[in-house]
Amino acid sequence: MRAAVCDRYGPPEVIRIDEVEKPAPGDGEVLVRVHATTVNRTDCGVRSGHPFLVRFFYGLTRPRARVLGNEFSGEVEAVGGGVTSFQPGDRVFGFNAGLGARGEFGAHAEYLVTRANGSIATMPANVTYEEAAPCTEGSTYALGLIEPAGVRSGQMSSSTARPAPSARRPSSC
Repeated sequence: MRAAVCDRYGPPEVIRIDEVEKPAPGDGEVLVRVHATTVNRTDCGVRSGHPFLVRFFYGLTRPRARVLGNEFSGEVEAVGGGVTSFQPGDRVFGFNAGLGARGEFGAHAEYLVTRANGSIATMPANVTYEEAAPCTEGSTYALGLIEPAGVRSGQMSSSTARPAPSARRPSSC
């Protein structure tokens, strides 16, 4: 299969299109044929290796993940053992964080493998692949900050409440 491959840190020009082995889903995993993905700040940071601190997470001398991309939408191609929540043909979208056991992101390829119990969901019927893919990174990070803060559904703290419309108007209005 074809993929955008990153074998070293550097500017965007270090990315090249190459043939790589098509992944196979293991137990508890889903193989997704990618229809849409994004290039976002995480991809750019990992590709560049800047700030240097990211290299402690993604590889000191070169990226451990050869295929970047964490946001995806597509169609389930196959499921691994024990997966009952998805089946081939399901339209899905999700977020493949890249710090898992495989150490890969994978969305910048024709196919990716992700955990069935990870950040993956069935797409609503009225949403396109192009609309679904970019919805996941920001919401995943936000959820990771909201849960530890103890904010529950329907609850808003004073620090997250939006000011009244009159308070947002410039004084010259």
